[in-house]
Amino acid sequence: MSNSIPVSDINRALDVLRAGGLILYPTDTIWGVGCDATNPAAVERVYQLKGRDQRKSLIVLLDNENKLPGYVDEVPEIAYQLIEYTERPLTIVYSGAKNLASNLIAEDGSIGIRIVNHPFCSPLLQRFRKPLVSTSANLSGQHAPKNFSEISQEIINGVDYVASYGQDDDREKQASMVMKLEPGGKFSFLRR
Repeated sequence: MSNSIPVSDINRALDVLRAGGLILYPTDTIWGVGCDATNPAAVERVYQLKGRDQRKSLIVLLDNENKLPGYVDEVPEIAYQLIEYTERPLTIVYSGAKNLASNLIAEDGSIGIRIVNHPFCSPLLQRFRKPLVSTSANLSGQHAPKNFSEISQEIINGVDYVASYGQDDDREKQASMVMKLEPGGKFSFLRR
């Protein structure tokens, strides 16, 4: 797999995101369908493409943990330690989501957020300056793709841009760990 990312690849993804479109892109875990996490119409398109029940919330990606307070009412101090020391990608479900599309937030007001460190996602997020939706690139009820070759044509045809970076990476990837973190610091694993 090539380590260099064509600037045009990120630029085209940015253009689509800024226009309210959907992208198919590699992440620090599995390939994801993404959009502007502050745009309710774009989020609705993600649910429709996947055939996903809107009561099942989606997660968002940020490039830096310092941005968490912009999207969560109260970030427990332990969150920063968990993010810093985890060995695997970790999605943390926080209470009190804010400044995100309302159809992205769970009924209980929570949101799952993962801080990414990835050669494509990180610069994309830095330049976009908003959180991105990230949901596995599969139809609801089907297995999440372990690499690009497992993504269905229906998903590929349903997005407005497919990133070229990472398509030739045939390593099997896995989803992140998911942990629910209460404002007081109590946590539980939802997926290991």
